Amino acid sequence: MLFTNTILKEKDYREAYHIYLILGALFICSLVVSNLIFQKFFSWDFFGIYTFEISVGILPYPITFLITDIISEVYGKKKANQIVTAGIFASFFSLLIVLAADYVPATEWSPIDDSLFTKVFGATGIAVFASMMAYLLAQYIDIQLFHFWKKITKGKKLWLRNNFSTFTSQFVDTFTVLALLSVFGKLDWGLFGGLLLSGFLFKVLVAALDTPLLYLCTHLLRKRFGLKFGEELKLS
Repeated sequence: MLFTNTILKEKDYREAYHIYLILGALFICSLVVSNLIFQKFFSWDFFGIYTFEISVGILPYPITFLITDIISEVYGKKKANQIVTAGIFASFFSLLIVLAADYVPATEWSPIDDSLFTKVFGATGIAVFASMMAYLLAQYIDIQLFHFWKKITKGKKLWLRNNFSTFTSQFVDTFTVLALLSVFGKLDWGLFGGLLLSGFLFKVLVAALDTPLLYLCTHLLRKRFGLKFGEELKLS
């Protein structure tokens, strides 16, 4: 029977939960860091075919979609949604810390003065808000589409559900965050189209490249815990 849950022995359960926590930690770290570093932009010439102009905040962000796909495939939809929810709380908590750090005055001898700190982290509030709105839409869409394609393909064609779900959700994410940053005046509307194209194409490229890694990770986890075709681990 497809998509059944495998109940583990106590030792295997602890190991499976430990791996789940590690994946969750990597997910949350990637998400929070992407919000903190987003104000630096760089260009990348892709073999003369296309020149990307993107924020460095995009670099860790595709990792979050890879991790939710791994969790969705092995641990199920419920656990993937739990990680997404945890990421929301972590992002808003990091925002409170940054706001508190920006509020307290720097000493005269501080290597980083108030103006420089505000310049680097001052837009974090808007960035986190925009990122979270985009994040909520994109991640839940990704998880829903992943399991939709998993049901349609009866657990086969992992590459299809990985890429189709990620391509759609990444476009939603890129469009939403850039639109909100432009609305709040943190980004010139004249840059919107170019950044949307560059950001989306970059995420599509990364999503395509991480497919072998998704196959490897899910294969190792299935082999380790003896999962049969279509089975998912059951964690309370």
